[in-house]
Amino acid sequence: MACIEARGLRKAFGPTIALDGVDLRVEEGRILGLIGPNGAGKTTALDAVLGLTSYEGELKVLGRNPWTERDQLMRDVCFIADVAVLPRWMRVSQMLDYVAGVHPRFDRAKAEGFLAKTEIKRTSKIRQLSKGMVAQLHLALVMAIDAKLLVLDEPTLGLDILYRKQFYDSLLNDYFDGSRTIVVTTHQVEEIQDVLTDLMFIDRGRIVLECSMEEFESRYAEVMVNPEHVDAARALKPIYERQVFGRSILLFDNVDRQQLAAIGDVRTPSIADLFVAMMGAEGEQRTEGKGQSEGTQGAAT
Repeated sequence: MACIEARGLRKAFGPTIALDGVDLRVEEGRILGLIGPNGAGKTTALDAVLGLTSYEGELKVLGRNPWTERDQLMRDVCFIADVAVLPRWMRVSQMLDYVAGVHPRFDRAKAEGFLAKTEIKRTSKIRQLSKGMVAQLHLALVMAIDAKLLVLDEPTLGLDILYRKQFYDSLLNDYFDGSRTIVVTTHQVEEIQDVLTDLMFIDRGRIVLECSMEEFESRYAEVMVNPEHVDAARALKPIYERQVFGRSILLFDNVDRQQLAAIGDVRTPSIADLFVAMMGAEGEQRTEGKGQSEGTQGAAT
C-alpha cells in the first residue's frame, strides 16, 4: 500500500516552477532519501505532502488529500525541520506538558524514557541546551508520538558528527519498526546511505532517479581503472568520469561487473558519487540546449 502517491504534481511561484509534473509513490514501511541541489523542489514537495502549500495534480498521503484534510492527516504524521522551531523560553518539562496536551497520540512515558538516555535535565530551559541536545529533545518528542509517517527536512543541519550519528541511530533503533514510513532530505547524504531503503533524486522540479537501495547497489558500479585500460573502460560508456590522485574513476550504469573487474577495482559508488554524476549529466544537457553559461550555472547549483 502506498503511504504517499502523487501524479502530475505541480507547483509554481510566479514564473518559477518548483514542481514540474512529479509522479511518485512511496510504499508504507520504507525509508526514502529525497536528494537534490538547492532550489530543486525538495522542500516544496515536502510542504505539499504536509498540507502546507496548495498544488496542482493529484496527491494522497495515507489515503488523504493533505490540502483539504490536513487536520485529520496530522494525527498520523510528524515533521522535523530545523530544531530551532522549539520555543526557547520553555523548560523541557513544559515542552512535555504542551505536547501531551495537544497531541492525542503522544506517549509521555515513552518520551521520558528516550530523554533518560540523554543528559537533558527536565528543569532546563530549551535556550540553555546545546543544538545537539535540542535535536535529541525534538526527536524524543516525535518518537513518542504513534505516527505512521515521519518527514525529516535537513534534521541534523548544523550538528556535529557525534550528534548526527546519535540522531540516526536513535531513529533506526528506537523509532523505525518496519511499518512506519520515513522521508528524509539532507545534504549529508553519506551519513544516510546505510539507513535508506529507497532513493530519489530531484532536480529543477522533476524526479530524475527513483530506485530501491537494492537496485542502486546492483545497478551502479564505480571502477578505479588501471591506466592501460582507460580506453577500454571509456568504450563501455560510463555515465561519469573523474580523476583522483592521477587515477581515472568511472561510474557505470547496468554494466556487467565481471567485465568491469577486468579493467580495474570495482565498488558500489556512494550516493554522493552518483548524485554528482547525474547532476553533472543534467548540467551538460542544459549546456547543449541553452548555451554554455546557463548550463554551467545549472550544474553548479
